[in-house]
Amino acid sequence: MSKLEQLINELCPDGVEYKTLSDVLKIKNGKDYKQFKEGNIPVYGSGGIMTYIDTFVLDKPSVLIPRKGSIDKLYYVEDPFWTVDTIFYTEIYTDIVIPKFVFYYLQKEHLEQHNTAGGVPSLTQGVLNKISFPLPPLAVQEEIVRILDSFTELTTELTTELTMRKQQYEYYRDSLLTFGDEVEWKQIGNMGELVRGNGLPKTDFTESGTPAIHYGQIYTYYGTSTVKTKSFVSRETAQKLKKVNCGDVVITNTSENLKDVGKALLYLGEEQAVTGGHATIFKPSNQILGKYFVYFTQSLSFINQKRKYAKGTKVIDISANDMSKIIIAIPSFEEQQRIVDILYRFDTLVNDIKEGLPAEIEARKQQYEYYRDKLLTFKKLT
Repeated sequence: MSKLEQLINELCPDGVEYKTLSDVLKIKNGKDYKQFKEGNIPVYGSGGIMTYIDTFVLDKPSVLIPRKGSIDKLYYVEDPFWTVDTIFYTEIYTDIVIPKFVFYYLQKEHLEQHNTAGGVPSLTQGVLNKISFPLPPLAVQEEIVRILDSFTELTTELTTELTMRKQQYEYYRDSLLTFGDEVEWKQIGNMGELVRGNGLPKTDFTESGTPAIHYGQIYTYYGTSTVKTKSFVSRETAQKLKKVNCGDVVITNTSENLKDVGKALLYLGEEQAVTGGHATIFKPSNQILGKYFVYFTQSLSFINQKRKYAKGTKVIDISANDMSKIIIAIPSFEEQQRIVDILYRFDTLVNDIKEGLPAEIEARKQQYEYYRDKLLTFKKLT
């Protein structure tokens, strides 16, 4: 029998009393901060820390609840803080409830379910105050908090390691893809064929059919390569679109930011795929590896060059013609393969959602949510 089970059997064997949220804490409105001087007190809005000032609204542990916007994103704070009017703070009655227990339980409650608005998600004090809240003995609360803290600490450690590994990956990538006159430099247009895509609105997507790569998915869904596509189109629609064969690279031409323009995806699927407008297909010659080309599009040299050709402000675009003028370093085939092998190992570790650290972090988060919901479900005292 676990320590928690023992505590429950001893202290609340018949169940737990449920109160309303207003019985365990007081919800307070945030205020403007602009009249204060700079300092080291964090100012929270619904999106997190906004700035720092010299004044605090509360110097005790509190759970911050967004009033508008990201209403499912709660914050637990122990140090002095200030909040603006888009986020509530709470004065918790610590004689009957542990602040961290409140935080974990409100996470379980999924406050987005209590949204009161049709547009921007919103919460009101009236709705929040009526939320049913379990009140087990403090010793039970403490043990639950201890268990859940251990889960979150592990996730935090993994996230910290992932950040460090990403920095390491970026260092090696920039070092390996920095060349001088010791290698030949050629324009992309001289290293393969460039084919500009056409059509393919999202309304063309079907449940099955011909594999389709939409330009927007290259910077929101895919990594550096894929054997399967997220989307499909009908055979009839596919006939009108540009074809992507195994070994081809699909490059984005358009985005709302420069970072995502020129992002490349190597297609390794056996079945011929298609792509649409705002994307260009690069069909590499036998002088360059497709995966090496994809990694080179992440290099400082490529980024600096694409900045010169980018047009637009709200929507940024680089035409296929301008893309063809960007020069890339062409080391020997053996050196290209060596670079790909090194970067692939790092890439898998820091970006792969099936094998790398992101996969482990996601698994730990799911494990935490499972145990959180299980531990915070109580038999109701009758």
